[in-house]
Amino acid sequence: MNSLSNLFLFSLSFKTSYTDKGKKPEGGRFLAFDHVTFWVSNAKQAASYYITRFGFEPLAYKGLETGSRQYSSHAVRLNKIIFVFEGQYNPEETDFVNEVGYHGDFVKDVAFEVENLEYILNYAKKQGAVVIRDVWEEKDEFGVVKMARLKTYGDNTHTLVDRSQYKGAFLPGYQMLQKDPIHQFLPKVEINFIDHVVGNQPDNCLEEAASWYERCLQFHRFWSVDDKQICTEYSSLRSVVMANYEETVKMPINEPALGKRKSQIQEYVEYHGGAGVQHIALNTEDIITAIEHLRARGVEFLTIPPKYYKLIREKLAHSKVKVAESIDILERLNILIDYDDDGYLLQIFTKNTQDRPTLFLEVIQRRNHNGFGAGNFKTLFESIEIEQEKRGNL
Repeated sequence: MNSLSNLFLFSLSFKTSYTDKGKKPEGGRFLAFDHVTFWVSNAKQAASYYITRFGFEPLAYKGLETGSRQYSSHAVRLNKIIFVFEGQYNPEETDFVNEVGYHGDFVKDVAFEVENLEYILNYAKKQGAVVIRDVWEEKDEFGVVKMARLKTYGDNTHTLVDRSQYKGAFLPGYQMLQKDPIHQFLPKVEINFIDHVVGNQPDNCLEEAASWYERCLQFHRFWSVDDKQICTEYSSLRSVVMANYEETVKMPINEPALGKRKSQIQEYVEYHGGAGVQHIALNTEDIITAIEHLRARGVEFLTIPPKYYKLIREKLAHSKVKVAESIDILERLNILIDYDDDGYLLQIFTKNTQDRPTLFLEVIQRRNHNGFGAGNFKTLFESIEIEQEKRGNL
């Protein structure tokens, strides 16, 4: 059996799912991803990129004109997905300047919508979590939002957001924006919500990061694979997915494993300068239309070798699961397929969305399948290795 054939065994045999979620938290509850904040060198232009390429709409703005003297923030929205791009005005704002200079443009904060923020925060404090900012409130005519911020891996943070007493479109202090006229000339993108957010760690740091979510946020281990299961000729990884009790928030954590050459996880760690968010997965109900429209907008995706689709056709012919979508169309669009006896998922990965090879997006469609594409990790790695070779980093 050749190396590509082996990858199809992973999704059926080697992934590990965990059924013991532990004791249900008695107090607070994590509801969903609230928004993701990027620290960037030019917030206005970064927001425009996601508007024109990915179909986000302008949502809200905070800056000099609204009384914000240190930061400009441009929030964009695509259905339930909100990205916030934040830039700094003051060159003496050393934390921002140092971190953006060191990491490049990067995901700084992943915010969670929660119930009973005080309980979650106090529990995390008792477990040793570092509090970046204790509970604060922001108000406007639409109500009040309570927030608090915790440190997680690397220079990243998690903001806890309680918006139960707020009726506004985003957050107080922001000025709402009008639609961008460019959308009338471009195909509409229907992508619905954040499926998961992936963090990369240096070697031997995965367990520490995963344990932090267990200890401080009462998340549990939802799914995992290791380097004996996911590897190519050159590189491999270990991965564990952390999830809240209701499993509405999932945070996969990866680390590199020893290989003949440099893995894409290690490449990320070196160019980012440590642990950080590697990619954000966005969920859609119709991946074919979404990818056709994203390609029409100029989004670039990884290329998958044709032999992958020859083998997946052979495997699916003997599977209980029947993929409703045309395999020919999936092959034309370079969409990957993973499945088990109960269902399947379709997924595709963009090329890096900025100069450093440190951030990309995933588009995913699920059909009764809660995995993370273990059967495709090998092909994904091989496709990324082609791009690494072009960059001289393999």
